[in-house]
Amino acid sequence: MYLLIPAAGMGRRMGSSRNKLLLTLLGKSLLSWTLEAAVKSHHIIWIGIIGQPVDFPDFQKSISDLSTDKHIKLIEGGETRQESVYNGLQALPSAAEQVLIHDGARCLATPELLDRCAEEIFKCPGLIAAVRVKDTIKVVDPSGLIQDTPDRRNLWAAQTPQGFEVNLLKECHEKGRQLGWEVTDDAALFEKCGLPVKIVEGEETNLKVTTPVDLKVAEFILMEAFKN
Repeated sequence: MYLLIPAAGMGRRMGSSRNKLLLTLLGKSLLSWTLEAAVKSHHIIWIGIIGQPVDFPDFQKSISDLSTDKHIKLIEGGETRQESVYNGLQALPSAAEQVLIHDGARCLATPELLDRCAEEIFKCPGLIAAVRVKDTIKVVDPSGLIQDTPDRRNLWAAQTPQGFEVNLLKECHEKGRQLGWEVTDDAALFEKCGLPVKIVEGEETNLKVTTPVDLKVAEFILMEAFKN
């Protein structure tokens, strides 16, 4: 299985002037935690890290700290996540027929989750890891008034990894570029193209580290895991 890790963003909501994946969590960068899970996966054989060249020396240090013979490639990203994934798809080896895409900021994803998604993508054209929504969700208009309360039994919170057939995802990205679509994840491109996307049960602890509070929560989760 081939894995792309978008890692080109800045940590503005984290209050950082640098790439948030270089921030440390229990002495290791967020990217290092993400890479460790990928390296421990039984199915992943190739990893592409999509980032900005200015961060490549730090990324290389995280790679050097790993003990692995898996091929890891640094790929120059774009101005948006969508552009970065597009670049990553172009850099995949020609043999890649399926790909997983996992946000580097979801640094607590387990190797088991990566493997579940890697196994399932051979049975469907597209998938995302997700968890059921626990809160009651309100649809609100621009003035702040509630318009609807959807049935939460039908609601799932999207995570990564997301997995796709490579050729189909490339076609979706090309169509998105032509039509000027702007999306926040690759599943949305699949949906816009009328392609099916399956849900794979995610992990409650697979949070996206975006704010300083998220960083503290991730630290707590890791410390609890080490106790066990």
